Amino acid sequence: MNNRSIVQLYITAQSFSPGPLPGPCLARKATATPRRACPSPALPLLILPRSPSNRGRPLPRNGGDVPSAVPRRLGTEWGWRGSHGCPLPRSKAEAEAIEKELLEDYRFGRQQLIEMWGHACAVAVTKAFPLPSLPRKQPTVLVVCGPAQNGAIGLVCARHLRVFDYEPTIFYPKRSLDPLYRDFTTQCEKMDIPFLSYLPTEVQLINDAYNAVVDAVLGAEAELGEGRGPCAGILATLKHVRIPIVSLDVPSGWDVEAGSSGGISPDVLVSLMAPKQCARRFLGRQHFVAGRFVPYDVQKKFELNPPDYPGTECVVALRAPQ
Repeated sequence: MNNRSIVQLYITAQSFSPGPLPGPCLARKATATPRRACPSPALPLLILPRSPSNRGRPLPRNGGDVPSAVPRRLGTEWGWRGSHGCPLPRSKAEAEAIEKELLEDYRFGRQQLIEMWGHACAVAVTKAFPLPSLPRKQPTVLVVCGPAQNGAIGLVCARHLRVFDYEPTIFYPKRSLDPLYRDFTTQCEKMDIPFLSYLPTEVQLINDAYNAVVDAVLGAEAELGEGRGPCAGILATLKHVRIPIVSLDVPSGWDVEAGSSGGISPDVLVSLMAPKQCARRFLGRQHFVAGRFVPYDVQKKFELNPPDYPGTECVVALRAPQ
């Protein structure tokens, strides 16, 4: 094939190709015609996270409004706002229905749910109290656990805090006979997490020894009045500590629906799956939601309106109105 045939073949190919070939791009450098940049290949479409309004819709390329990845029903009656959504508080019955749906229809296991919740609570603690910000040299945290599910979540939280290089200590006065909860206890013991035999009634001892307290005594499953039973002494002590308290799901001593009724006043609240009705009364400095694992169809069915979780985060901090 002679040179004329090669040139003719190239001209023919150019008329059908989406852009210039590398060779001619380099050849133009020696000519007087300004060099054109070779077009980059088309980028694949970016798909937004699924939501009722944008499932499968591509992001706009040339300006325009990007549709929200999360429904924007902001719930004006509730003060906390996420970056793209405001999770509406749920009643105790609704929270139980969501958990039942996960256990029975989606075949989540109890251990699986408690593990995810406990891990998310530990992550929330690390965000509220990063290691470099702790006032004491030792990164100590006291985790106070009750006998029911919230106490088991506290045990898992303590184990993950240990993995995150904190130094948790557990007070677990009434250990459950549930084999699952006993497994969580054994895991903490095997990781050399100390257990207190009693909770000091002298509050200053707690203030001097720990950076924060994790309240996992009573959760959403607790009945009104349990805070006046065997847990009354624990709550009386926690009410007077000066170090920050992190409550898991529902502050101990609070009514799930009505809010505080003589319970503790936490600085941080970690709501599991969605805030409970009592969260409307929360006046602390940080409120986290841990519910990213909830399947999309469950979110839609119960209208959870979750906030936008950035990146790969399993918890997100809600913001109070300015």
